[in-house]
Amino acid sequence: MPTESAAQALSILREGSHYQWYVITLFAFVVYAYAVEIERRNWNLVFAGLAFWGMDWFNEIWNSLFFHFNGHAPVWGAPGQTAYLILIGLNIEISFMFAVAGIAFGKMLLPDKHTKILGIPNRLFMAIVNSAFCVFVEVLLNQIGALTWDYSWWDASSPWLIFLFGYFHFFLVSYWVHDMDTIRKKLITVGVIYGVVFLEILVFGVILKWI
Repeated sequence: MPTESAAQALSILREGSHYQWYVITLFAFVVYAYAVEIERRNWNLVFAGLAFWGMDWFNEIWNSLFFHFNGHAPVWGAPGQTAYLILIGLNIEISFMFAVAGIAFGKMLLPDKHTKILGIPNRLFMAIVNSAFCVFVEVLLNQIGALTWDYSWWDASSPWLIFLFGYFHFFLVSYWVHDMDTIRKKLITVGVIYGVVFLEILVFGVILKWI
């Protein structure tokens, strides 16, 4: 039986009547962020941002599948106020945030990937620091009820899984794509990420209706 928060999220899942016009403003901001980097031919940030966003879709899909198979609760849920709840743990506002987060975090990288910070390669160092920051933000969101956690192994008292499986791999993949030496490699890698995401949505969402 679904938890109260899971049931609340299900009640608004892909419910279009909650739409608000600020969604268009958020979308325009995402388009602008990418347009600026494309204008500058800064392909490292463009593809790093897309990779980061794609990795979040992987997470949101497996979280939805987790709920489908246990019927109790997702690992994380987003039952609060939103203009549109895409998946049980992903609303339109969160999705647009992740769409630009990869660009923002990519701008923090040092020009030389071999430079170390406190003896740690700067890409790894930034992945650790930024992941920890994101976990901190999630804890705050959970405390105000914007994000819900229903399992003891995924909460503020044991944040390691949130760190590792909630964010750390986002940054590792995004920075890996950022540092690829050709646009072709970046394009292929990001294409594979989104190809798998679209296939999962088609199979688990459109055909099987599990998510």
